[in-house]
Order: sequence, then structure tokens, then C-alpha cells
Amino acid sequence: MPAVGLPPQPPPPAPPSCSECATKTQPAGGAAPTQSASRMWRSGDGKTRIDTPTTSVISDPASQHTIVLDHAKKEATVIPMSSAGSSPTPAGAAPGAAAAAQPPSVQVEALGKSTIEGHEVEGKRYTLPAMPAPPKPAIPGVKVPGVKVPGSPPPPKPPAAPAPPQPPKLPPKPSVTEVWTSVKLKTPVLTKTSTAAGEQTTYCKPTETAEHPPSVFQIPPGYKIKPKL
Repeated sequence: MPAVGLPPQPPPPAPPSCSECATKTQPAGGAAPTQSASRMWRSGDGKTRIDTPTTSVISDPASQHTIVLDHAKKEATVIPMSSAGSSPTPAGAAPGAAAAAQPPSVQVEALGKSTIEGHEVEGKRYTLPAMPAPPKPAIPGVKVPGVKVPGSPPPPKPPAAPAPPQPPKLPPKPSVTEVWTSVKLKTPVLTKTSTAAGEQTTYCKPTETAEHPPSVFQIPPGYKIKPKL
């Protein structure tokens, strides 16, 4: 019987894994799609690493920092992770400015379980409503002191031609992301994102492995550490 009054226990750590990923990006408007490859690493204690041909991003939740490796320049940048709390409203901001700057809430929908190339996966759909465009600021009229406008009325203008009919404005397209995660390895297998800019699909082939060497999540020897901004 569970103890009464005790806080809930954290979920068990996910097993170490390594995934080879392929991403296809289809821009809106019919432009040619692009392909890219990447690799994802995860240690048993929560460290992650994402490799692309020229960069790597290493995240260490325990140390609260992220390392960005530039393999072409052999440079490393250490970035502190932001705190989970909300940022305070800047001094001098207008009342309600913080609420107006907050993005709309994300809608989460469970998609159930399925199987992708032999992996049992569980899907979720995240929908972020499109934010309306901010109104254009009004330009105040400029008054020059000492200058009087002549009192004679301007000549009459010819009647303007009627404006052509405009097509109806479509509502802004929301951002929709589907993530199918391996039930066993707790790592994403298929991710689909659709926005007004186009569509992106990433398929990752996960493999269960032993714990990775610590050097995978460290700055390689010979890399120059850039100073913090």
C-alpha cells in the first residue's frame, strides 16, 4: 500500500540510447524539399547529445548547462540553462504587457499506441494556435508651429475607380506537431511538424545500447572554449 502524504516519486530514468535520424523538410509554396541527417545520444543519467555534420549540442540537466560544439572551428560554447520560473516583467513596462506577450496555450491530444518498423510507439499531437499579428502603431500627425494652412479649399478630386474584389482572408495556420515515442526506449521515433512555413518529418531509428563513454557528453580535447556572453 502506498504511503499516505508522501510526494510522488519521479519517473524512472530512461535507458541509454542512440538514434540515427533523417529529416525531410518541405517548404511551403512548392519549393524543392531538403534532406538532412543527425544522430541523437542519451545517457542513463539524462544527458543528451544531438550531432549534425558541423555541430553538436550537449545538454546536461544535472549541471544546468548546454554545450554547443562547432566542429569546423573546433570551438565550444557553454550556455547556462534558463530557470523554469517565469521571467519578471521589465521595469517601466505598460500594465498588461506581460500577459499580451505570452503565447497561446498548447493543446495536447493523445493519439494512442501504434507500431513503427517493429517499435511500439505512443503518439501525442501538440497544437499551437497561430498568434495574431500585432497592430501597426499609429503615426501621429506632425504640426509645425507658425505655419498656417491656406483657407482656400483644394480642387475636387476625380472619383476613384472601384477597388477589385479581394479574396477572402484565410485564418492563420496553427503549428501542429505529432511525436511518436518508443514505449521501451523513451525516445522519439517519428516527428511531424506542420506550420505556415512548410512541413518537416524526422524519422529516428533507435537502438538499445550499453552506457555510452563519458567523452560523448564532454568537450573534445583541443577545442577552444569561447567566453560567456
